[in-house]
Amino acid sequence: MILVFALLIGIIAGLRAMTAPAVVSWAAGLGLIHLDGTPLHFLAHPVTRWIFTVAAFGELVNDKLPKTPSRKAPPSFIARIVMGALAGAAIGASQQSLVGGLIAGAIGAVIGTLGGATFRGMLAKAFGGKDLPAALIEDAIAIIGGILIVTHI
Repeated sequence: MILVFALLIGIIAGLRAMTAPAVVSWAAGLGLIHLDGTPLHFLAHPVTRWIFTVAAFGELVNDKLPKTPSRKAPPSFIARIVMGALAGAAIGASQQSLVGGLIAGAIGAVIGTLGGATFRGMLAKAFGGKDLPAALIEDAIAIIGGILIVTHI
């Protein structure tokens, strides 16, 4: 079951790359995910939580800018896979499945990146070609989804 949660947090990373590690870091800091004795214990540190939180807020703003490149462009796509793998690895590591979580998180990030782009495009089309409402809905899904995942492990 833990690998399903790792896959799901990877999907969140596909939607918003920095939201996934931010919610995982907060969950670790609040004791919802136990990373003591794992290579990812640094995620529970307050400084890590705030760095990821600031990065996540920055990403939320940057995503709405007209010159922001596609999430499917190689740098963005790679970042989403790396963040999905990190977040998934942390979830997996909390139950002695770091490598499995890493792989599931990376796979989830690919799913979330490609599926999220398609979903957002369909939403924007439904809003008469307006991307902002679609982007805000995607933000809400990423944030609420991430919180639901880490609170139900």
